[in-house]
Amino acid sequence: MSKNIKGKIYDIQGFSVHDGPGIRTTVFLKGCPLRCPWCHSPESQEFQTELNWLNIRCLGIDDCGLCLGVCPRDAITKGPVAQNAAGEDIVYPLVDKTKCNDCGLCAKACKAQALYMCGTDRTIEEVMHRLLRDKPFFEESGGGVTVSGGECLCQPEFTRELLKQCKENGIHTAVDTTGFVKWETIASVLPYTDLFLYDLKCMDSSLHKQATGVPNELILENIKKIAAAGGRLWVRIPVIPLFNDSSGHFDNYGNFLSEIKDAVDLVQLLPYHKMGVSKYSRLLRNEKVFVAEPPSDKLMEERKKQLESYGLPVRIH
Repeated sequence: MSKNIKGKIYDIQGFSVHDGPGIRTTVFLKGCPLRCPWCHSPESQEFQTELNWLNIRCLGIDDCGLCLGVCPRDAITKGPVAQNAAGEDIVYPLVDKTKCNDCGLCAKACKAQALYMCGTDRTIEEVMHRLLRDKPFFEESGGGVTVSGGECLCQPEFTRELLKQCKENGIHTAVDTTGFVKWETIASVLPYTDLFLYDLKCMDSSLHKQATGVPNELILENIKKIAAAGGRLWVRIPVIPLFNDSSGHFDNYGNFLSEIKDAVDLVQLLPYHKMGVSKYSRLLRNEKVFVAEPPSDKLMEERKKQLESYGLPVRIH
């Protein structure tokens, strides 16, 4: 029964206009097998619910401090004096993630919601109740529902049932995917998916693995199988400086996509941006974060024209 199926969701975003045609509501599921260093949603990567901390909400230890006494693992201590956004001295809590097990007790105690949990288990019925509220917008704009991530197909049962119920309610559906899943999983959602938003990070498998942690052979095989099975595609290419923004890389994209272009309704070029950088600090991670200057408008236009020369429909996101 679908009422027993739950998905771990970290956001549901209404009035989304970039995740497929028309006005859409995008359901973001947690968990991804890739680790792209430029990821703008690092909160989507881990499969479990995890603790986040947003410092601009924090009242500080002296004015609050409720989080200090509730952690059963002593993972929260008094931090050094810092400055808040107003330039005032403040003492923030210091969270030791090596001790934290994401139990959420500190988040429940935090009256300012500076500490909060990312990732909520929701049933199909709960999510459909939210989505159906937006159906008039879908009908007016030619929009619908997009299931995204992370990698939503890593929660295949939930994703498949959600797509199926959307179709039963006359809602256009899209799946935003990295393609790094078993073909059988993709095949199981094909009957309920009107459009695949398909990420292509890089055509060189060794470079792809070096950057994201996984090779790309499965990804390329799956997109060809989707095309052969009659699926429709919006191919999404993130344009990352010093990684895949060269003319040679885009000739490789053009040659590959030319083979399946009858199934490609659009190629979206997504220029790298820095909006995800601050999210790593919310996740209390100490890892080195990729930071670069975004590609210029001139370069983006050049790459757009380059792909158009292969007969592909291209839009800069």
